[in-house]
Amino acid sequence: MINEDRVILMTKLASYEENEGKRNMKIVNYFRSDYIALQVLKALFSATIAFALVFAVYIFYDLEVFMQDIYKMDLVSFAKTVLMYYAGMVIVYGVISYFVCAYRYSKARRSLKAYQQNLKKLRSMYEER
Repeated sequence: MINEDRVILMTKLASYEENEGKRNMKIVNYFRSDYIALQVLKALFSATIAFALVFAVYIFYDLEVFMQDIYKMDLVSFAKTVLMYYAGMVIVYGVISYFVCAYRYSKARRSLKAYQQNLKKLRSMYEER
């Protein structure tokens, strides 16, 4: 005889395994600090590339004026200003990515705990038989 509750629970578990379960299992395979550190490093690398691209677009947008003014401007103060903007962007982006990754990790742990509880419930359903 087919138990409808078991079929519903098995379908729910299979759906979880197929969709978000794969992603959550990859996340939880890391220690919390290792996962967050890796993701923040990736974010900082991406922020560096994004800043370089935006800076290049800024320079190339009005290249003629920039080339005329390059001899008149104080290059040291210009470099300091650019580095300050870079540092500010990287710090803000790093802090935001830290909190986002910490939230993702805790959400994945909670989700996998619920998955484990459903597995125990399914096992107990089979044992009741």
